[in-house]
Amino acid sequence: MLQCLGTPTSIHSCTRASHKRRILQPRMNRYLIGWLTQPRALTPNKRRALELAALEEQNEAAPLTAVKQHQKDHAEIHKQQKEDFRPDEVDWLATGLCFIFPAIGGLLFGYDIGASSNVLVSLTDPQLSGTDWYQLFTFQNGLVVSMSLLGALLGSLIALASGNKLGRRTELIMAALLYGIGAGGMGASGSLNPLLACRVLYGLGIGFAMHAAPAYIAETSPPSVRGLLISLKEAIIVGGILAGYYAGYLFINEVGGWRSMYGVAAPLAVLLGVGMACLPESPRWLLLNGAGREEAVRALVRCEGKRAADLPLVEAEVEDMAASLRQADAFDTASKHKAAGGGGSSSSLASSLGLNLFQDSRYYRPLLVGLSLMLFQQITGQPSVLYYASQIFERAGFAGGQESAGISVLLGGFKLIMTLVAVATVDKLGRRPLLLGGVAGMVLALVLLTLAQGEVDSAAVQGAASAAAAGGVGVGAAWLSAVALLLYVGCYQISFGPISWLICGEVFPLGVRSQAIALATFVNFASNFGVSLVLPTLQESVGMRATYALFAVIGIAAVANIYYNVPETKNKTLEQIEAMWRQ
Repeated sequence: MLQCLGTPTSIHSCTRASHKRRILQPRMNRYLIGWLTQPRALTPNKRRALELAALEEQNEAAPLTAVKQHQKDHAEIHKQQKEDFRPDEVDWLATGLCFIFPAIGGLLFGYDIGASSNVLVSLTDPQLSGTDWYQLFTFQNGLVVSMSLLGALLGSLIALASGNKLGRRTELIMAALLYGIGAGGMGASGSLNPLLACRVLYGLGIGFAMHAAPAYIAETSPPSVRGLLISLKEAIIVGGILAGYYAGYLFINEVGGWRSMYGVAAPLAVLLGVGMACLPESPRWLLLNGAGREEAVRALVRCEGKRAADLPLVEAEVEDMAASLRQADAFDTASKHKAAGGGGSSSSLASSLGLNLFQDSRYYRPLLVGLSLMLFQQITGQPSVLYYASQIFERAGFAGGQESAGISVLLGGFKLIMTLVAVATVDKLGRRPLLLGGVAGMVLALVLLTLAQGEVDSAAVQGAASAAAAGGVGVGAAWLSAVALLLYVGCYQISFGPISWLICGEVFPLGVRSQAIALATFVNFASNFGVSLVLPTLQESVGMRATYALFAVIGIAAVANIYYNVPETKNKTLEQIEAMWRQ
């Protein structure tokens, strides 16, 4: 150290050497400054050394301070971003857009249900029909109502055969096109045959929409609100039913009002198509069909908005999707090698129709869960309440005609309220409690309807000598029927109504989700069609009382199925649910 103070040159040499030891340099400089500033006479060389050491320490400290301050600022910003938006929170703007446009497909399905009954009244009225073919046979009336359901069955079969070739977004755009052409064509039909053809086109749109919408919403929604959004889609379907009732109320007294009832759906179809054209494809479907990780990340960022601000978190989520898909591919490859040697053409046909799902034991339980819920949703009496509510109230003793139709509107409003209750509670209470409690309540309601209908039937066969007593019994049965119907509708709307579609959107593995949901949709529409077709004959053959009792027995079987087979999927990602079937 003393040698370094000999000349300025020697000080510069020490300074160059100290650059190789940056960690020790500040300590050496402080020691040097302290030694030089001790009370003594300063020579010019010492003063020069002091100035150089102080300048060097200042230069060393400045960049280090700047780097540390930058790192500190970056950490604070990152911490604030995490505090401002946690991974479990939701960007409702981005998530809402990915929900509301697919849900319009369900709204148009519900609208058709609500509008159809009023359409028949307008179409077959000699003064209000505005046509010369208003005199329709009973079978033709049935065709007007049911052809859309037939189209929905065909749409489900097409979606089933196409597998994963069509994307969720593409299917919804096709549904919008079919909805628009069907609605416009129905409103402009000049005879019965074009009307029926357009009803089939509209039904094809229903089939595509009800297949793609649950999958798209499930695959683009954050896990914390997936149940809420898929259940809310059911509420929007019910809202569509009420909208159909209201359209009938507005146009029922106009000449050709049935054309307006059908035509109102066309602008909504355009909105569905434009909205879906602006949204991204499902990131899981992109990975399933060979798209790159970057494209899936971009789609997920658009779907989740601010929730995807943490890019590493998004990339990890996409990696989970890809890992789940790789495991499924490995399992499928092993299954194919194991099953090698079977007939080629028949195997290809079975695959195109989704029948290969039944060849893999890994899919047995999710198929049992999804298909059984879709079947029990319809065969526990739901069509009878929805399609024949007015007649049920009239038979129970309430006034018919307009008053009875008004009661049906009120019943639809109550249906919507109870659906919103399910929407608000499904991600808090879970799927199983709502299903078990709701279906058990439906069984109780059906038992009460059986008892009430027995009193109504007894009152109807009593003679004139006991008319007063019969009237008293009829009034009591009427109110019991009304209470039982409200109980049935309320319990249905917190259980089978929204939860069946929710679970079908969740339980199927990604590799077969499209085919499995298409198969479940087909089972739903086929059972709906079958019950609606058989129900009038069943009621006429065995009576309403026996019909309700039969539905109650089926409801008990449904409760047992839910208890033993349906798992809880609350707060699980789709990949976690899929992993359950591999255990």
